[in-house]
Amino acid sequence: MKHDDIMAVCGIARLAGQEIMRVAETAFAVDIKSDDSPVTQADRASDAIIRQALAGLFPDIPILSEESAETPYEIRKNWTRFWLVDPLDGTKEFIKRNGEFTVNIALMENDRPVFGVLQVPARDAIYFGGPSQGAFFMSGTDEPRPIAVARPAPGQPVRVAASRSHPDARLDAFLAALPPHELITAGSAYKFCLLAKGDIHIYPRMGPTMEWDTAAGQAIVEGAGGRLTAPDGSPFPYNKPCLRNGPFVATALL
Repeated sequence: MKHDDIMAVCGIARLAGQEIMRVAETAFAVDIKSDDSPVTQADRASDAIIRQALAGLFPDIPILSEESAETPYEIRKNWTRFWLVDPLDGTKEFIKRNGEFTVNIALMENDRPVFGVLQVPARDAIYFGGPSQGAFFMSGTDEPRPIAVARPAPGQPVRVAASRSHPDARLDAFLAALPPHELITAGSAYKFCLLAKGDIHIYPRMGPTMEWDTAAGQAIVEGAGGRLTAPDGSPFPYNKPCLRNGPFVATALL
């Protein structure tokens, strides 16, 4: 993507994040979707902002978003390029008002994430990048600065991110096989941000996620020098008939 396009998408994510924070200051209602997950006015408002802005700037690129009607697989299987969006990742964290929620926007090409933006509304921070572009952090409207994954220093424990809202027995088994480690809990795709800037070393997830939960984070982690794969090291698939993800491991331990 061109620099101007990258900055435009970052700006869209920031506008969505500002709307999320505006809703956070109100007595918003919480509805329950058919899959028993929560949804709020903030999810819907962010989705509307992102979809309208992306469609205006990139009219030829279709959009697949969590909060919009799902496009049938028979149509989207032919897409070679599309946006994959979670307008508010970490709705449970938003409801708890703990600040660990994100806006996720990924550009997919041939069913791989090639560019991603994670905006952290409560911190007015943006992480962005992709495998061929590097990874960057931007605070507010400051100039972006490059970020990179980090490996543990000699004698330092491996720092492992775990979900704050989704404990899993399979994760316990995975952790038991690791060398000495320190567990760091965090919500939503914010864990990808921690990995991309070197604050943690590995983020395993054994429980279910959706494709829009991981695509932007994967692009940024790979831009930062890390990787995201299935636990056996195989490539992580996208644009599947069912958009639910299997287990994955995102890591700097290359």
